[in-house]
Amino acid sequence: MEQHADALPRTIQADLRSISRRSLYYQPVPPPPEEVALKHRIDELYTAHPFYGSRKVAVVLTEEFGPINRKRVQRSMREMGIAGIAPGSNLSKRTTEHLVYPYLLRNLTAQRPNHIWGCDITSIRLRYGWLYLVAVLDWFSRYVISWTLDETLDLGFVLDAINQARGEALPEIWNTDQGSHFTSPQVTQPLLAAGVQIRMDGKERALDNIFTERLWRSVTYEEVYLADYGTPREARIGLGRYFQFYNTERPHQARAYRRPAELYLG
Repeated sequence: MEQHADALPRTIQADLRSISRRSLYYQPVPPPPEEVALKHRIDELYTAHPFYGSRKVAVVLTEEFGPINRKRVQRSMREMGIAGIAPGSNLSKRTTEHLVYPYLLRNLTAQRPNHIWGCDITSIRLRYGWLYLVAVLDWFSRYVISWTLDETLDLGFVLDAINQARGEALPEIWNTDQGSHFTSPQVTQPLLAAGVQIRMDGKERALDNIFTERLWRSVTYEEVYLADYGTPREARIGLGRYFQFYNTERPHQARAYRRPAELYLG
């Protein structure tokens, strides 16, 4: 009979999982209410005006919250993975030793399902904090093939989303930004081994991944702001419901008002 994990001493649990014993006793500290309010307002400003850079955001925040240092705004935006549309969004900086692949899609349009997939990360606000969301999107149909949600930016939740998507199909071309998650060999090597061409957005060019940017805007306005999640569990349930709606019920204007599932699944 398999023994329930909770019945095992924590030292044994740590050894079995190959993790530090100290980590089993760690209790995350919630962010201060002021920081949550500030980041929620930054999120609102960016969603409404994605062309705002840190200078303009700092001006608006100073009017509303009192003096806000621009460096603080830059740090918060960097942690949230957002920047003005000219610089582009970037949840993680590129690791310098990781290989970067060129962006060659400016004159190429997705012609069929699984021709081009895009993958990106965004932050999802909670009432008292935030989570991180990664999704894999088929560019032809706008179908969300997979998605995962986590409280940290560890590479694992990105790998989970990619593995889920690969369980459905393989793209001919895989497109991401140059963040350290996507330049990691743990992401690129399995794709290359499967014969997938890897392309990456030009540095500081959010519009190179415009279809995923539009997805994030739809998720934010049509679900996250309306639902006002209080807990990670509420967010997972709400986003699961939304992506099901997005794929199967929501008409897509750019696709002659057809649903993504119609185009992707046939």
